[in-house]
Amino acid sequence: MNGTKIKIANAPCSWGVLEFNLQGEAAGYEQVLNEIKETGYTGTELGDWGFMPTDPMKLKAELERRKLDLLGAFVPVALLKEEALAEGIGRALKTAGLMHDAGYPHAFIVLADDNGTVESRTKNAGRVSASLLLSETGYQVIAKNAEQLAAAVKEKYGMRTVFHHHGAGYVEIPTEIESLLQYTNPELLGLCFDTGHYRLGGGSDPLSAIKKYYDRIWHVHFKDFSPQVASKAAENHWDYFESVQNGIFCELGKGDVDFKSIKEYLESKNYDGWVVVEQDVLPGMGAPKKCAQLNRDFLKSIGL
Repeated sequence: MNGTKIKIANAPCSWGVLEFNLQGEAAGYEQVLNEIKETGYTGTELGDWGFMPTDPMKLKAELERRKLDLLGAFVPVALLKEEALAEGIGRALKTAGLMHDAGYPHAFIVLADDNGTVESRTKNAGRVSASLLLSETGYQVIAKNAEQLAAAVKEKYGMRTVFHHHGAGYVEIPTEIESLLQYTNPELLGLCFDTGHYRLGGGSDPLSAIKKYYDRIWHVHFKDFSPQVASKAAENHWDYFESVQNGIFCELGKGDVDFKSIKEYLESKNYDGWVVVEQDVLPGMGAPKKCAQLNRDFLKSIGL
């Protein structure tokens, strides 16, 4: 790895295992883990609950057999809805408990809004206008509930929670990320910074944002972004899922994210955490293993 401390993982979403209920058959966990290993990655995230074994010893055995680390699990919760919080905390604790008992207490809960469930935000992902924003009170509610979930996970398992800003949710654009961070305790809730979702949300320069928020960034997702597909999405009024289906999150190096400069900055800060490659492949799209290999080759070309 050319002396870098940065560790490179991939995630089940790159094989069509997504948190959304979509048509199509995704690969099984054995195939996904095998192909993550075969394409040169050393870690993975958990995927949807039930995708990988939910018995901690079996989960540990499957990962250890392939010499893969487990570094987090995506947990979507409709944080604006007070009535959704208790169930969301329950899912987060169940997920944290599985990772903890399998021997991965360093893994994160990767918390996000329940993306793709609010029609106006799903329809306008990547094109969020002022009329679609919440009041400050709304962002305070999201922040309070996110913090409450993070506190529950930390109290029970000593594990950390990061918030994943994400298209088609209420924390998508830079000002929404700003609000979330402003209203949450930096000791309790970190940021999962996703380069592609930052671009989708209208952030022009992911590197500047990483520099600005570095002290809050505990986890990093490398996802590329195609401005050409974004232009077509705006022209054709595609919703979030149509944009993904048409490749708005393209192979690394094919979009406009400057990964080399980001990598150099992370190294200058002695970042020794994980970078998770994500190229969302909806069921029926493309060849995930080939994409994973091309993405890993690209990262090697920039010294990762």
